[in-house]
Amino acid sequence: MSFRHPVPGTQPPYDAPDYGSTHKRHPRQPLLRIDQTLTETSAPRLREAAYPATTNLAKGRTREGLGWEAQGERITVAGRVLDEDGRPLPGAMVEIWQANAAGRYNHPGDTHDAPLDPNFRGEGRVFTDAEGWYRYTTIRPGAYPWRNHHNAWRPVHIHYSLFGAGFAQRLVTQMYFPGDPLLPLDPVFNSVPDAAARDRLVAAFDLAVTQPEVALGYRFDIVLRGHAATPMEHRP
Repeated sequence: MSFRHPVPGTQPPYDAPDYGSTHKRHPRQPLLRIDQTLTETSAPRLREAAYPATTNLAKGRTREGLGWEAQGERITVAGRVLDEDGRPLPGAMVEIWQANAAGRYNHPGDTHDAPLDPNFRGEGRVFTDAEGWYRYTTIRPGAYPWRNHHNAWRPVHIHYSLFGAGFAQRLVTQMYFPGDPLLPLDPVFNSVPDAAARDRLVAAFDLAVTQPEVALGYRFDIVLRGHAATPMEHRP
């Protein structure tokens, strides 16, 4: 089937005026299309046997397995990965990473003055099933300052990286939460010009995903291309 390009305005530009770091890292010359080799498009095989899944980010890991609970509000996120015709993509590797409940990443580059949680690594991966479904439990992340402009704070969000059959088939995006007052103020979220496309980045509360007495549930579907595509970062 022919490739359907996204509708203009539904994907963020390489250089977004209000998103400061894009000024230095966006390409300044026309992009060159380089044919991909068979290895780039079909290898390595990103399967759970080689890349173990982490379906519960809310528990720290010990030598014996899952250990203490991480601090914060437990949530469960589920959704489907679909193509532009609504067909599921089975076996896709979905990586997630995020800040902890205090708004700090478990990474040496994060110097935000907020506590680290020894029981929360803040990263994991899951795989879609035959119907394109993925699911994981984590901690609702916190907002954090990022110095893009005066008194700048990132909204609550979770990062996503989706792989197809190989490393060359990768898309990156972010999931936001409904009702966050920081969304109208965030240059990253608002770098997507189209309001309907921005809405596709916001998860929906879903009682069917909610686990009784365990975790609130959110639904976040991802469409890889076409007129209803989920906005992605650095999309060619």
